[in-house]
Amino acid sequence: MNKRITYVLGTMSLGLALALAGCGANTDTNKQDAASSANQSAASAPAASGEKTTPAATEPQEKVELTISAAASLTDAMKEIQTNFEQANPNISLSFNFGASGALQQQIEQGAPADIFVSASAKNMKALVDENLIASSDQKNLLQNSLAAIVPADGTKAVASERDLTNDGIKTVAIGIPESVPAGTYAKEALTNAKLWDQLEPKLVQGKDVRQVLQYVETGNADAGFVYKTDALTSKQVKIAFEVDKSSYTPANYPLGIITGTKHRTEAEQFYAYLQTPEVLDIFAKYGFSIPK
Repeated sequence: MNKRITYVLGTMSLGLALALAGCGANTDTNKQDAASSANQSAASAPAASGEKTTPAATEPQEKVELTISAAASLTDAMKEIQTNFEQANPNISLSFNFGASGALQQQIEQGAPADIFVSASAKNMKALVDENLIASSDQKNLLQNSLAAIVPADGTKAVASERDLTNDGIKTVAIGIPESVPAGTYAKEALTNAKLWDQLEPKLVQGKDVRQVLQYVETGNADAGFVYKTDALTSKQVKIAFEVDKSSYTPANYPLGIITGTKHRTEAEQFYAYLQTPEVLDIFAKYGFSIPK
């Protein structure tokens, strides 16, 4: 009888010990789980106000280069615009291809890389729209210019009209190639309307763009020349002899367009919009361009 009581008490003691041990193990596990959860919560919770956090590593933004094919008469204004735009958009650099609008049109048609086209003639822009190289919804008239006749700043020969260019004292007259240089096209149109083209043609020296025409007069290689008013204002070596009557030639509009095949559509749209902002239009106006109403 005593042995049985002893056995039962021993069994109860062993069971109680095992139970207590199990409780202890569960308590430790719960503590570990609670600690783990607390650590996870602390890691995912936002830092308290005033606490410093280590920013997550981010990939540097890739720099994009846009190629802008622009009429040579835009050179000075675009260089100022380039500086301002690149400072405000450090991830975008602008590479300019200046030239005669007709030549730039042909380059784009032949697949030369370009993202934006700024022409000095609506005709060149229309040609690219007709060929689906620029969408009609991605182009608009941006600026307008005017045609002027220039002579050397220290020149003594009196030139006040187209008729004066026929005088014997005027040996050479510089003009942009009419087939590819819009300023040359407008000049030929004005001289034709004045019934002077045939008479002046033997005196004409043709330049590949208006900047070359300007240079011919600056260096004395031409006694007079036809350029945009904006080009004449950039040089101290020439002076404006007279401004050509605007009714005698097609309006010198400057349309702007995005090339359909651009590989940088977002950035091209960004620069397209930037060129139409008041601050940029003020820069163009400073260089002598007028803004279409």
